Amino acid sequence: MILYRLRCRDDHEFEGWFRNAAAFDDQRESGALECPVCGTAEVGKALMAPNIATRAAGTGEANDGPTAAPVPAAEVQAMHPAAHHAAELKRRLRELRRVVEQNCDYVGDRFAEEARKIHYGEADAHGIYGETTPEETERLKDEGIEFGSIPWVRDDA
Repeated sequence: MILYRLRCRDDHEFEGWFRNAAAFDDQRESGALECPVCGTAEVGKALMAPNIATRAAGTGEANDGPTAAPVPAAEVQAMHPAAHHAAELKRRLRELRRVVEQNCDYVGDRFAEEARKIHYGEADAHGIYGETTPEETERLKDEGIEFGSIPWVRDDA
């Protein structure tokens, strides 16, 4: 098995286990690889530090660690449940996105302005969602305006 550090087009980094280098290439080319954060299938290898063999203490022989036979994917997932948890989290975030989209008004980049209007009673209280800059986010927090941020997992990936 090979462990690769992967990176998506949005610079999210995560790990992936593959039977061999060809298995990675096949999965990437078929679109089977997805970023667990944003869902994009545009994934490549990230820079990794190499695992360098050392000499076994006092023997002068290379110590590459134990060798192992190839492990079936189901066993790898059982040994590394993070991949399963990431997929489940991604599914739940997509579900949350659908609920927000069905029950709240999209205000785009006017989120901070609209949140203030609701907070100060200048607009009727209702659910909204949109985007803010990091600076706007800090100002809303400083004003005591309650809101939440969630990772926006795309449905198309």
